[in-house]
Amino acid sequence: MESVENSSMEGSALKVNEGISQPEQVNPKALERFKIKRKPPISTEEYVKGILSGNRVILSKAITLVESINPSHQAIAQEVIEKCLPHSGNSMRIGITGVPGVGKSTFIEALGVHVTSLGHRLAVLAIDPSSSRTKGSILGDKTRMEELSIHPNAFIRPSPSAGSLGGVAQKTKETIILCEAAGFDVIFVETVGVGQSETAVNAMVDFFLLLMLAGAGDELQGIKRGIMEMADAIFINKADGDNRQKANQARLEYKNALHLFPPPESGWTPVTGTCSALSKEGIPEVWETIKQYEALSKENGYFTHKRQQQKSLIMLETIKEYLKNDFYTTPVIQQFLPKIEQEMLNDRLSSYKAAQQLIQLYFEDKKSNR
Repeated sequence: MESVENSSMEGSALKVNEGISQPEQVNPKALERFKIKRKPPISTEEYVKGILSGNRVILSKAITLVESINPSHQAIAQEVIEKCLPHSGNSMRIGITGVPGVGKSTFIEALGVHVTSLGHRLAVLAIDPSSSRTKGSILGDKTRMEELSIHPNAFIRPSPSAGSLGGVAQKTKETIILCEAAGFDVIFVETVGVGQSETAVNAMVDFFLLLMLAGAGDELQGIKRGIMEMADAIFINKADGDNRQKANQARLEYKNALHLFPPPESGWTPVTGTCSALSKEGIPEVWETIKQYEALSKENGYFTHKRQQQKSLIMLETIKEYLKNDFYTTPVIQQFLPKIEQEMLNDRLSSYKAAQQLIQLYFEDKKSNR
């Protein structure tokens, strides 16, 4: 500190002397040493090269790009997907759903370990339910699949559902393409299984597996008919110990119920069975059922037909999503939506008339901006 220079204090004994300057508490050289330098962004070519070589770090980063809502990230992601597309399509895609508490994660680990033991490379896309308010997710599936998560031939990617229909992440289809390009020949898509429409699952997989429980109430009312109609196989999990008899009884009930549904387009007769993910009983039979379906559907041409249908459906869904986003981000809609909505709430306009006015404003705006 500098001396206090004050005329009124001249000759006074009160004088503040300069102190000794103290060294910095942290060595600046040490800070430079541990300074984290930002890595340069990865190019599209590097992403594609890394994915095709099976680099899991690059694959994970590419999936993060796909899931990002940042427009610049999306632009890169679409380039990567387009270049990976010719290297995709060589896998068996399996959707796995079921009622909460059925043991999906334990089942997937048991089936996954069996599949990898046969020499297959497995990617598990586990969709976790998201908070409707924060869109956050626990993403705990990796912690529940301890053995599979460290297997060299398995890749587990938990993703938040982010409120998408049926608990399936909107970007799951694009993630499947990247995983296939990385050399994974079996893809599991695990859904939330909270009773929402699982049509979204069926629109991206080849085989739809429904897991059920025995002794959990009225078996046939436990899940919606629409989901049962889509199922290529229904397996009663936790069929072990004292629960075996109940599981077998439930299997018979589902088998009888399936006869009431119209025959599927695939020509496949849906299979019912029992299994125990804990004791591994029935797990090989599940995989054998999937392989039988694959052989039949490829032989009669349905396998290719369904994939073509899925591509068209995804295109139409993407158009709907784009138009919806464009509608709500149009300035004239943002300006008049609250006013028209208020008129509707005050019963001056019907809901249909309000919608009609907004749509008319939207098209007029598009026409004037051509």
